[in-house]
Amino acid sequence: MGLATIDFRNTNTVWSSVMVETLVRLGMRQAVISPGSRSTPLTVALTRHPGVETIPVLDERSAGFFALGLARRARKPVVLVCTSGSAGSHFYPAIIEAHESGVPLVILTADRPPELRACHSGQTIDQQKFYGGYVRWYHELAVPEPVMDRLRYLRQQVAQGWRRASGPFPGPVHLNVPFRDPLAPTPDGRTRELDERIGDVFFEHLDASPLIKSEIKTVLRANSARGLIVAGAAVPEDPAAYATAVGRIAVETGWPILADALSTLRTEEVDPRAVIVTTYDAILRLERTARQLVPRQVLCLGCWPTSKVLRAFMESSLCEVLLVSPTEDNRDSLHGRTRQIVAPVETMVTEGLPPADPAYADSWRLAEAVARAALDAGMEDCGQFEGKAVWLLARALPEGTPVFVAGSMPVRDAEYLWPANHRRQTLAFNRGANGIDGTLSSALGMAHDNRPSVLLTGDLALLHDTNGGLLLNRFRGSLTIVVINNRGGGIFEHLPIAAFDPPFEDYFATPQGVEFSRWAATYGIEHELVSDWKTFEQRISTLPAKGVRLLEIRSDRRADAAFRKKLFASVADQVSP
Repeated sequence: MGLATIDFRNTNTVWSSVMVETLVRLGMRQAVISPGSRSTPLTVALTRHPGVETIPVLDERSAGFFALGLARRARKPVVLVCTSGSAGSHFYPAIIEAHESGVPLVILTADRPPELRACHSGQTIDQQKFYGGYVRWYHELAVPEPVMDRLRYLRQQVAQGWRRASGPFPGPVHLNVPFRDPLAPTPDGRTRELDERIGDVFFEHLDASPLIKSEIKTVLRANSARGLIVAGAAVPEDPAAYATAVGRIAVETGWPILADALSTLRTEEVDPRAVIVTTYDAILRLERTARQLVPRQVLCLGCWPTSKVLRAFMESSLCEVLLVSPTEDNRDSLHGRTRQIVAPVETMVTEGLPPADPAYADSWRLAEAVARAALDAGMEDCGQFEGKAVWLLARALPEGTPVFVAGSMPVRDAEYLWPANHRRQTLAFNRGANGIDGTLSSALGMAHDNRPSVLLTGDLALLHDTNGGLLLNRFRGSLTIVVINNRGGGIFEHLPIAAFDPPFEDYFATPQGVEFSRWAATYGIEHELVSDWKTFEQRISTLPAKGVRLLEIRSDRRADAAFRKKLFASVADQVSP
């Protein structure tokens, strides 16, 4: 049976009671509630929870300042609730004061669902970012749905709001909470199966405040026998020190490291006793292999890697996650059972943990060896497959070469194929928003007054920023542009929409007819169409001292997509016990 505090009568009651239970686990003890209809599910959930003192206040302006006074005294967030429409505007003076004086509040404004907005529906105004810059953080929650992945998302976003309100710089946060009818707690028959799935374990990882460094060992101790370190993209100030620190943690815990290509762990020297896995995307493609490798606990460094396969593996494992990040931003897009510690990885202390299960690390070590050998063999015999450019760059570039990797297919091929090699190539990237904007301009900025550098890009990403060529009259340095010209967006060939043409070719692949030799000539860039891998390897093994050159590699995106699928299926079969 589920928890007594979770109200399973309908979708809105489950949603709201999960919100309230999450807040209570984090430390909420008081809520100030102004009356209204749209906020009914929140009011019902708050008033029925035995751990919450609820205080009704008719006037929202007075309610806001009363909550402010409670929070000043308690020095922890008080929840403030109102209905939709102009009600929330009366909180504004108290929110301004909370912002200016650093008083923690969690404001929950109920709202109409999107389909009832902008159509003159009653008691409906625009509540998006209602309080502007006077809140520490804002988020509009999804419309309630009685499914577990949405409830995990809800739990995480509410927890994020509480933590942002709590500090280290306390202040108000705003969650806009839309609800569809029915608002009253009348049974709807849609939530019965959730009763067996939302128990104490769903909430047990929640902490009243972010973890501090000294608590890491306590958290890891419970499941330290079978754990993983997952290292996402990272650009540390001192890459060698970062790699040394993560290697030390791996040795102290006995846990394998799954290292993203955009982590310096693939290119810096790491303690040789650590197990570094770079082929996890191929390893985990067979369900029976993935089942045998499921961890009990994960230490995620920075954020989750690019690999969709790895993300699905982590999400399905339902294991406890400790996410370490130097900022308090929410980095867990999987909405897992995640605890966050805001600290540099280099400061973590993990010595003295119980011994890990060596068989678990050995399973990953063996899988990595088999998969890496199979991928290398595949690259030796792959013909004109575009991913071989990544594989050769990792092998042939001079040590210490800065490499800018464009989004979409190049960054994924890097994750699939770039090995751990200790050659100190620095991989740079624009993965904050995961777009292709400004690829050439960013690469030129990286290479300016730097050692000879490389840009690996697809044709569309380069064409999207051809005006970056206007920077060349100010550029000082050397940049070799490696463009994979498959005449379109190769990444879309891996998506289900590829089976539907039209509209796939024109509106997703979007093939372009630009001749790169002519574009290069416009800006005085040396251009070479490279037709074989031996020539390519020669061109990248020695980089020019200055100037910009363009190496164009042409490929067939449909054939490449088919080859990837075949190769990874073959590797997964070889890894499978």
